[in-house]
Amino acid sequence: MSAASVSQKNRITGGLVDREQPLGFRFDGQHYTGFAGDTLASALLANNVRLVGRSFKYHRPRGILTAGSEEPNALVTIGDGAYQDPNSRATTAQLFDGMSAKSQTKMGLLSFDLMAVNDFLSPLLGAGFYYKTFMWPAAFWEKIYEPIIRKAAGLGSLSGLADPDQYDKGYLHCDLLVIGSGPSGLMAALAAAKSGLQIILADEDFCLGGRLNAERQEIDGMESATFAESRLAQLAAMDNVRILSKTTIFGAFDHGCYGALERVNEHNANGSIRQIFWRIRSQRCVLAAGATERLIAFSNNDRPGVMLAGAVRTYVNRFGVAPGKRVAIFTNNDDGWATAQDLHAAGVEVTAIIDSRTDIAKTPPTGVPTVLGGQIVNTSGRLGLRSVTLNNGTHIPADCLAVSGGWSPTVHLTCHQRGRPVWRDAIAGFVPGGNLPDGMIVTGAANGVMTLASCLQSGLKAGQQAARDLGFKPAVIKPPRAADESFAIQQFWHVKGSDKKAFVDFQNDVGVKDITQSHREGFRSVEHLKRYTTLGMATDQGKIANIPGLAILADISGKTIAETGTTIFRPPYTPVPIAAFAGRSRGKNFRPTRLTPSHKWASAKGAVFVETGAWLRAQWYPKTGETEWRQSVDREVLATRASVGICDVTTLGKIDIQGRDAAAFLNHVYANGFAKLPIGKTRYGLMLREDGMVMDDGTTARLGETHYVMTTTTANAVGVFRHLEFCHQCLWPELDVQLISITEQYAQYAVAGPNARRLLEKLIDLGEDISNEAFPFMACGEISICGGVKARLFRISFSGELAFEIAVPSRYGDAMVRALMTAGEEFGVTPYGTEALGVMRIEKGHVAGNELNGQTTARQMGLGRMVSQSKDSIGLVLSRRPELVRDDDYELIGLKPVNPDQPLIAGSHFIGIGASTVAENDEGWVTSIAYSPHLKSAIGLGYIRRGNSRHGDIVRAVNLLGGQDIKVELCSPHFIDPEGTRLHG
Repeated sequence: MSAASVSQKNRITGGLVDREQPLGFRFDGQHYTGFAGDTLASALLANNVRLVGRSFKYHRPRGILTAGSEEPNALVTIGDGAYQDPNSRATTAQLFDGMSAKSQTKMGLLSFDLMAVNDFLSPLLGAGFYYKTFMWPAAFWEKIYEPIIRKAAGLGSLSGLADPDQYDKGYLHCDLLVIGSGPSGLMAALAAAKSGLQIILADEDFCLGGRLNAERQEIDGMESATFAESRLAQLAAMDNVRILSKTTIFGAFDHGCYGALERVNEHNANGSIRQIFWRIRSQRCVLAAGATERLIAFSNNDRPGVMLAGAVRTYVNRFGVAPGKRVAIFTNNDDGWATAQDLHAAGVEVTAIIDSRTDIAKTPPTGVPTVLGGQIVNTSGRLGLRSVTLNNGTHIPADCLAVSGGWSPTVHLTCHQRGRPVWRDAIAGFVPGGNLPDGMIVTGAANGVMTLASCLQSGLKAGQQAARDLGFKPAVIKPPRAADESFAIQQFWHVKGSDKKAFVDFQNDVGVKDITQSHREGFRSVEHLKRYTTLGMATDQGKIANIPGLAILADISGKTIAETGTTIFRPPYTPVPIAAFAGRSRGKNFRPTRLTPSHKWASAKGAVFVETGAWLRAQWYPKTGETEWRQSVDREVLATRASVGICDVTTLGKIDIQGRDAAAFLNHVYANGFAKLPIGKTRYGLMLREDGMVMDDGTTARLGETHYVMTTTTANAVGVFRHLEFCHQCLWPELDVQLISITEQYAQYAVAGPNARRLLEKLIDLGEDISNEAFPFMACGEISICGGVKARLFRISFSGELAFEIAVPSRYGDAMVRALMTAGEEFGVTPYGTEALGVMRIEKGHVAGNELNGQTTARQMGLGRMVSQSKDSIGLVLSRRPELVRDDDYELIGLKPVNPDQPLIAGSHFIGIGASTVAENDEGWVTSIAYSPHLKSAIGLGYIRRGNSRHGDIVRAVNLLGGQDIKVELCSPHFIDPEGTRLHG
């Protein structure tokens, strides 16, 4: 035996751990040694550490109870500093070298918790005490009661530092998802895989095999753990099988979608991925999640050393650990006797088998005393179990008590779509019932099949059924040879007459007395019981406690358990860190910055950038000698209107729309008509929401008989695409139309100004004609430029000048802007940014995001005539509502200060001359402002009541936050070239 084994007082022979690989770890500052393959819990037990935590409410000493994710007691904090991870289950945490863990839910030392005073105050802290106490005097609540309660409440604590670990998320697809790798899960996966299905086998444990690793049973002439290893190796060698260990399927959602959390490098990531959140799409699912053992309630049944019998067997057979030197067993079913047999075979002393049944004929291990019809009425030992007391007064020495109250099928995932389990007396447990998630097949112990051979056959049939359902020919596989162990249970939930605390829900300190009190005070339905006592509301979701608690309620009520019913479970099956849901979407990656194709070139030109949605766009291009941004913007505006300017407009949403019914589809989604748009033409389009408000505007070009390209505003690109998909999939699925976003696929540049055409003519290939006659305003087409590069050209203008927009595949974006600038040198070409673009659009009176705020109508924008009354379209009917067609409604207007030296502030409100500045006198508001270098004045756009008839009126623009109250003149929103002569040039 190695030195490491000698230092571990409770380490025995056997198990699946690697004794050649010792691992050092710390718990509450003490150094211990375990082995590779241990959990933190098994390593602590091996080192005879029994006290691992305190209970939530009463702060009673608690020890390790289970060996899996159902653990309510052994919640610890793993890691230090920023890596601190609270509420980790020691029973599932894989041991690694250097692990640092500490207990939680304590004040002071774990062995001397100052908050243990709550145990003495327990008569005041019964079920529902928080509904009855701290009510008077009312003023005390915020100042005294709440701060004290908040300080005492909670489990572990976060470090308060940024999480340094990395997380990821992704999608997986398969024909069949098998949940659980025990006997049923392995056989289901093997049968389906050999039938040709694409399989994902997922299990929450790092050592696959389920209960096969915890038992000493024989399958096909080999030990159960060896059988599991051989079948897993067989599956791993198959190309159509993906095995996900350390992966919990935490939720069953619609349309065959399952949420999964893969703990890749839990607590030991060292810069690599810690966890992955998977969305798994599966046509069928086999749920082989097994069953969870239950406790029996009796006085002081929560002392460290009281454990589930199946967990004791797991520690002995899988980990080679004796949870105690002298073990007593308390059971109401045959499974407890199996624990006695395995303990005896491992050389661990069994001091007694106490079975609540009287009419059984079981043979105990040699020399082990048995007490039939016995009950445990009390235990002794403050920080660890020392003995148990029977109902006949006998005291039995024991430092570990293995309790088995039966097994509950793990039905949680079957409830996630409102399936309600049904009671089965034969196993004393609930089995899946009601509406299961689509395509789910439940097998093995999860479906109430409680013996080995039957589980193997059940899993085999489930895999074959899944293959058959999906149109595959089921593989013919001979069931493995195994025996069905004895299974018999007599329902026995709690020892009546217990005068001490008898706990049902260990994590929330809910006892039999609390359930009795709940019933006495009228909270008698299972839902009321849960909320009044907090039974099953802890982080373990009552995996152990729910059934005993409901059974006790049924007994008190004089009803059967079937009549009493059960609550149902909701996702997640076990807690999922929010960081896993976020994946890489944190920090700057929460909303990644998108760069335009000209970004590198613009950076070299010294551009100042601004965030526009998710994009980083050039705001202006300062030149040497320009000391403030206005100088740069004014120069860009004047130069563009005088000659030619270039602006990157790639960020505008671009949606490719194709299909025989594309025109009809556009006619539905746009308020104005698109059915007769000719090929080679572009049309301005207005999109309404269902409520008649303007959703977005843009242009749509018809490039071919069935081919259109829509542009949207930058801010609404994603929203419009989603809207179109909804319309396509839900409103008009019969239309032959396909949509795809091509925003990132094309780099697009606006070329604006009197010399725009002359500049482009230097780049287009021979044979292309973009003269005013051949390519008039609102024309579009596919052309060839720069010696064969395919491009799209649109004759549209946002500036009011002669303008084109040219689009090329994104890989040519950087070269395109350089070519444009080179070709425009003789014309003094100027790059301009979003500020100059905004100035020119306000000068021209074009609406943009400030005017399209979701609260405005086409009529208010002066575009009411665009809403066709001769066809149906989204939003048409509700746009006719009386309040939206009032004669005194808000209407778009232009404005300029009476004193041109005064600035304007966007968001200012219009108040009449001489009127007091109160909300009742508010006539409208300013939406957009800019300084016009042509008019030598600030200008703006806004909405005011009866605006079209008020050109020339003087009102006040009041901004209380900005401290401004100035006179402005209302005017046409078209400040420059109102006739449109320039853009038609």
